[in-house]
Amino acid sequence: MFVFYWIVGVLFGAVLLAALARRLGAPYPAFLALGGAGLAFLPGVPNLSLDPDLALALFLAPVLMDAGYDTSLRDLRRDWRPIAGLAVGAVLVTTAVVAGVTKWLVPDMPLSAAIVLGAVVAPPDAVAALSVLAHVPLPHRLATILRGESLLNDAGSLLIYRLGVAAAMTGHFSVTEVAPAFLIGVVGSLVVGPLVALAYLRLLRRFEDVSIAIVLQFVVTFGLWVAAEAVELSGVLTVVSFAITVARYAADQTAPRQRVISNAVWETVIFVLNVLAFVLIGNQLGPILARLTEAQAMSYAVVAGAIVATVIVVRIAWVLPASGIRRMRFGEPREGEPRADLGVGAGFAVSWAGMRGLVTIAAALALPEGGPDGSGFPYRDLIVLTAFCVVIGTLVIQGLSLRPLLARLGLEDADPVGREVGRARAEAYGAAVETLKGDTSEAADTLRREFHAVLAQAEAHEEGLAPESLPTDAPRRRALRAARDRILTLRRTGRIGDDAFFVLEEELDWAELNATPRAEA
Repeated sequence: MFVFYWIVGVLFGAVLLAALARRLGAPYPAFLALGGAGLAFLPGVPNLSLDPDLALALFLAPVLMDAGYDTSLRDLRRDWRPIAGLAVGAVLVTTAVVAGVTKWLVPDMPLSAAIVLGAVVAPPDAVAALSVLAHVPLPHRLATILRGESLLNDAGSLLIYRLGVAAAMTGHFSVTEVAPAFLIGVVGSLVVGPLVALAYLRLLRRFEDVSIAIVLQFVVTFGLWVAAEAVELSGVLTVVSFAITVARYAADQTAPRQRVISNAVWETVIFVLNVLAFVLIGNQLGPILARLTEAQAMSYAVVAGAIVATVIVVRIAWVLPASGIRRMRFGEPREGEPRADLGVGAGFAVSWAGMRGLVTIAAALALPEGGPDGSGFPYRDLIVLTAFCVVIGTLVIQGLSLRPLLARLGLEDADPVGREVGRARAEAYGAAVETLKGDTSEAADTLRREFHAVLAQAEAHEEGLAPESLPTDAPRRRALRAARDRILTLRRTGRIGDDAFFVLEEELDWAELNATPRAEA
């Protein structure tokens, strides 16, 4: 019973921390990291642990599925050079430099273990960066690069991580033995992911119940990861390619109700997984600190501080030369969009948005723990402690300063997404008007007048952009507010029961959802 109350208390504390972070415009993982650190010093914290084989599947599969679903394949193709430079080049360089610094500071540490530490701390976290970017206007193409990097860098870092773990545990590693299996795994993942996605879409048509469809989403997410890893494919690439494929073809097969509810469920799950990850890492820090002598604690602190500084400096040193010296271009702009160059200001923004988070925590937790026979991963305590310090250090140092930095840089954005939305909205309402031709009913006439008003504003706009809201949005909300007040009064006075109230409440909810979401904001 104590554990139950403790979990409830932790979740409530996480909600308060996330609300505070949102109010301050800071990444909520930074506050969760601080909360996780605090758990390490609380007395009576229950001993929670997670099977290392489960850690990566539990934490990474849903995060990658969610991120992959929201990824624009067109933008990835256009900006593949800078994305590849960060997702591959920066990961390799960070891993190598961190391994070198660690080996220098801890000479007795096996090189394979040092490489594992480098792979653990190399990939930045999408959740942390995007939670900041949600509050700060950033050029769309910079945001695209950060999303693409965080989506693809996990594959490279986890590959190095797995090879390093295998070498450290077996004491044997051969590039000639690994390379063929690696190439087959990469190609196989990129083939299997889309094929499974097409089969899943055919299966999805048979399920109209929202709850069943959402449960199926999670079953497929975890099942695909576990199956891919079991046959030695890349779980990351398989899940990401699956998600991107589903996102391309699922729009016309998913009911609006299912889509709205599913988005809310996935957002909640990602938040809970972040909470759980920081709770588990905080739970492991207490025993680790208790096992260290004063001299060991000082030594570990030096290593952790050096690695935090290393990952920050290496990213800046990797990005700024490309942005300031070579003026690396993003690629060809879309029609009507000005060409964007990665200048020093934008380059510094990208280099500073390198916060580590859930991926680093999950990889550290997945390291084999020591057993009574002396087995376990070498220097696991040092790696786990250093990984957590990197997460909390980058989230606090970079995460809390990213918003004022972006505001000071004053990076301008031509709002390409907004222009595309405005033009597409005008075409969409034009198509809607075409379907009403010949319909002389009063309802059709009402819709026709509303859509014509939107099209008239689009024609008057110099770029043909339609307005963000429909003419009826404001009066619709006023009318529905009055309707809600009335049914609340009817229930309060006993003229209708709760069952009738809930039916009417759902009707009004869906009626209000007909209003344009942006107008509500």
